Amino acid sequence: MSGLEPSELAPGLLLGEGAQFGEGVELGGNVVIHSGTRIGDFCVIGDSAVIGKAPLLGRHSTASAEQPPAATLANDAIVCPGAVVSAGAEIETAVVIGDQAQVRERARIGAESVIGRGTAVDNDVTIGARVKVQGNCYVTAGSSIEDDAFLGPGVVLTNDRTMGRHEAGESPGGPTLRRACRIGGGAVILPGVEIGEEAVVGAGAVVVDDVPARKVVAGVPARELRDVREDELLERWR
Repeated sequence: MSGLEPSELAPGLLLGEGAQFGEGVELGGNVVIHSGTRIGDFCVIGDSAVIGKAPLLGRHSTASAEQPPAATLANDAIVCPGAVVSAGAEIETAVVIGDQAQVRERARIGAESVIGRGTAVDNDVTIGARVKVQGNCYVTAGSSIEDDAFLGPGVVLTNDRTMGRHEAGESPGGPTLRRACRIGGGAVILPGVEIGEEAVVGAGAVVVDDVPARKVVAGVPARELRDVREDELLERWR
């Protein structure tokens, strides 16, 4: 709550020093906007959303303790009710952050991407343009997701094979999802795994090894089933 003051711009609004607004911004009730946050033209901020929150790290957290810069929302971004966008997050043009979703520090969400309800995008994640991340996904720290990828509901990306028992200073590595790949609901992608361009991962799969471009995999552990057909490629559906 440090540095926040009540504002008459919207009912229940708490506003930090130096926050900047573009034209036509719509604010719901009980919104919290922290110091220095920059909000572009015609953005929509839903009820009880929090923008620009500074990170609060646990004693044993491996995330960077360096103070991030202010959060930024480009033009036409939408942050739905109850969502939290941390300081240092970069939200590009026409992104939608769903109800109760979280985008942590230094994460970047590319233009026209959608982050579904209840999804957590961890720190230092890069998401490209037009990516669809459906509800209740977990995108772990250090993950990279390229343009036009699709994550079904409940997908989990992981970054630590030791489940917390790695050596001090060891940097966990999130998965890499290449352009236009598609991940079925409930799939789990292990640390450091690369999902190739236009590859498909079946629902509920556990992916322990890299998936080549334009291959379909499924199962536990995931195994290759076939090639992606030409009529299934993104260009066919644009």
